[in-house]
Amino acid sequence: MRASKLRLKTRPERFGMCSRLTGVCSLLACLWLTALSAHAASLRPVAAERGMVVSAQHLATEVGVNVLKHDGNAVDAAVAVGYALAVAYPAAGNLGGGGFMTIRFADGRKTFLDFRERAPRAATRDMYLDKDGKVVDGLSMTGWLAVGVPGTVSGLEYARSKYGTMTRAALIDPAIDLAEDGFVLDQGDVDMLATATDDFSKFPPTGEIFLNKGQPFVAGRRLVQRDLANTLRRVRANGADGFYRGRTAEAIVKASRAGGGIIQLEDLSSYKTRELAPIECDYRGYHLISAPPPSSGGVALCEMLNILEGYPLREFGWGSAQALHYEIEAMRRAYVDRNTLLGDPTFVNNPVERLIDKGYAAKIRETISPDKAGISSDFGKDVAAHEGSNTTHFSIIDHDGNAVSLTYTLNDWFGARVVASGTGVLMNDEMDDFTASPGRINSYGIVPGEANAIAPGKIPLSSMSPTIMTKDGKVALVLGTPGGRRIITTVLQTILNVVDYQMNIQEAVDAPRLHHQWFPDVTNTEPRALSPDTRKILEGMGYRFDDSLPANHVAAIMVGAPSLDGKPVGKKRFYGANDPRRGTGLAAGY
Repeated sequence: MRASKLRLKTRPERFGMCSRLTGVCSLLACLWLTALSAHAASLRPVAAERGMVVSAQHLATEVGVNVLKHDGNAVDAAVAVGYALAVAYPAAGNLGGGGFMTIRFADGRKTFLDFRERAPRAATRDMYLDKDGKVVDGLSMTGWLAVGVPGTVSGLEYARSKYGTMTRAALIDPAIDLAEDGFVLDQGDVDMLATATDDFSKFPPTGEIFLNKGQPFVAGRRLVQRDLANTLRRVRANGADGFYRGRTAEAIVKASRAGGGIIQLEDLSSYKTRELAPIECDYRGYHLISAPPPSSGGVALCEMLNILEGYPLREFGWGSAQALHYEIEAMRRAYVDRNTLLGDPTFVNNPVERLIDKGYAAKIRETISPDKAGISSDFGKDVAAHEGSNTTHFSIIDHDGNAVSLTYTLNDWFGARVVASGTGVLMNDEMDDFTASPGRINSYGIVPGEANAIAPGKIPLSSMSPTIMTKDGKVALVLGTPGGRRIITTVLQTILNVVDYQMNIQEAVDAPRLHHQWFPDVTNTEPRALSPDTRKILEGMGYRFDDSLPANHVAAIMVGAPSLDGKPVGKKRFYGANDPRRGTGLAAGY
């Protein structure tokens, strides 16, 4: 263990200009993207020789890079970034939420950490239904009854103690500094806070932190979180016990009871991170390592890639009607399986091997017409739960080639909008990811949503898909994104962009996206994702479109060269791509 006296400082005043410049560059990139093709639009990826960090908040990225510069490995940097985002990106970075971490070590080992939120022991199947059996609007999204047992601190401490090399103090001190001293809010930060202003005012402990004397913050003001700094100090002193036991745990339980929630001390003290084998599959000579159940991400991603491997996408061309037709149909069918068959493996027998089998994909291809859209109702009825789209992801690789892909969340922006007094910890609304009211048995012998029904101690099904791609035994790509159910299709399209359409990593991240999830039977697109003639062809095949796809923030790293078939730039080995769709992120290396 390295000495705990190592203190990794950030300089908030320095990065205000960095963030503003990033925002300007992002706007320019988007303007070019709408005017030209994806290939001509993008800025170059950020290049570095010894390590790379990409996250949705520039201060957190700098914390991670500092760890790498001080000889920390990728896991060390991930832990530090995770704690820093809990302070500097409170909309989704968190201590009161949970997530997944995919790790691929330089020696070829790989593992997956599940620190997803769990249903409290007092949870019941019908806890969000009224006396008539109907879901009570908002009950699973706002307030203490929406809160699942958080896993983030457990996950970060498990990763640090087992796979890290640096002391807890070295990795958590930058977050404590950011919380204690505060940081200057940029416009992107203020815009996120504005999404929850009304709810902040409903919950005084939350409003005391995220409102400025009862009024919304404006850019240029400093956000100080001293209660959160003290909570982080308790974690620094006692590890996970500093969160799951003692003063912090007692404050959470007290606030939960007062607010109508059901979290008990035993829920917190008994929380444990699970280490699982990741989902693995191959696509056109590349090897994918991704998230297993209780995430649906890796399974659905591999199922879609297996289906699409049977079509010459490169020959069709990026954005062509024929390629998009097959991509949408692969999405439609994978989401049928995702929404009806998958759940927490402790409670559900997930048919993973069948779903990711290439023979199964071949049978699915037989059901896809080459010139006609599928009809979602032909596959049954979907009653899957809402899944909050306001997650955050970061990707890291160190000089030895150890890679971490980590996605964690509060579910919706600022979670359930509640804070236990004296902790500064925003709590998740992850209970909303369960299916609150499963449907009746359908013609396929399946009860839609049953696999994801609420049960005590159960983990809700997730779409988070932290993914690492290798080639010839070496890491080639590290990526992931927020976005709820859109996570899986966004990761899919990023992979297709680099493998099939030969884009560099920044082009692949910038390119317009679309999304289909079985129900509703409509394809969501970003503005100008389809050319008028392509859209007309697809509509003639039976597709319906909605041009209001929300933005994701992909964080990706390409290894070796800016593109899979490209050449390195001098001695630079790592190429980071920060998604231009939001103005707070940063790709940086050294």
